[in-house]
Amino acid sequence: MPRKKTSYVKTSVDKDKIKSTYEEFIEKLSPEEKIKFDEEYRELLLSELILAAMAEDEVSVRDLAQRAQVSPTIIQAMRSGSKDNYSMATFYKILKSLGYNQFMVGKNGHFINIDFAQFRKK
Repeated sequence: MPRKKTSYVKTSVDKDKIKSTYEEFIEKLSPEEKIKFDEEYRELLLSELILAAMAEDEVSVRDLAQRAQVSPTIIQAMRSGSKDNYSMATFYKILKSLGYNQFMVGKNGHFINIDFAQFRKK
């Protein structure tokens, strides 16, 4: 017998499709609001990634900045989400100094694994 899915998010019924609160929220946004929401969400994810990695390794802002050879101001801005125009080199240095050696990029459901070894200076 198939297992019934359990939803823990408030839902409403729209014809035969059940929508989550998130889906309802997104549908109400204008195209401009949707673009802004997507940008802010990406910034939040980056900030959360850095915060989680720093907490896991018990690394301070100053220590991470020193390891990555960037300004502590950049680390703090990334943590808070107040800076949104970092260079790929800065992002790479910070992730590498936190122990990451690869990441994935995706588009339309297709993902590519990027190995940091590709970015080494020759």
